[in-house]
Amino acid sequence: QVQLVESGGGLVQPGGSLTLSCVYSGHIPEDLNLGWYRQATGKEREWVATIHAIGMTTDYADSVKGRFAVSRDNAKNTTWLQMSGLKPEATANYYCAASRGSGAVTYWGRGTQVTVTS
Repeated sequence: QVQLVESGGGLVQPGGSLTLSCVYSGHIPEDLNLGWYRQATGKEREWVATIHAIGMTTDYADSVKGRFAVSRDNAKNTTWLQMSGLKPEATANYYCAASRGSGAVTYWGRGTQVTVTS
């Protein structure tokens, strides 16, 4: 079992920046990939970014590419999502997620709310 706890959400103005954190705990396998998803009110949950266990390679949704950056520190059991150039449409509950190898997401955090508004 892996537990995920997000933090860092809040209110930010358009064009601003925010960094989300996710601490993972429990039995941490070596092939644990970490991802971020978001869900706006009335919309389906969408994938934002992933950082893989192998090679620390990263992938991003086209809508955030160039503005968001995902990172991790396995010594601290933490992953971060740095967000810049935030737009109002980024307003959503952001979830940390974990998967193993090429498998589907198995573990979810409870989410942290990000609101982009002037």
